[in-house]
Amino acid sequence: MARGVDGGYRIWDNRARRWWGELYELCPDELINELNGARNYAKITALLRAYRAQKR
Repeated sequence: MARGVDGGYRIWDNRARRWWGELYELCPDELINELNGARNYAKITALLRAYRAQKR
């Protein structure tokens, strides 16, 4: 589940009950829709890699 926090958005892992991944300053709509919708692990991983590469 994606949640807004100070400075952007973070991903909350309900199973582990902790933040997961990095802080995103901009809202990656595709990633948030996948996290809150179908939750396809392969697609989430690919999106995370793409957004992480854009930050560099």
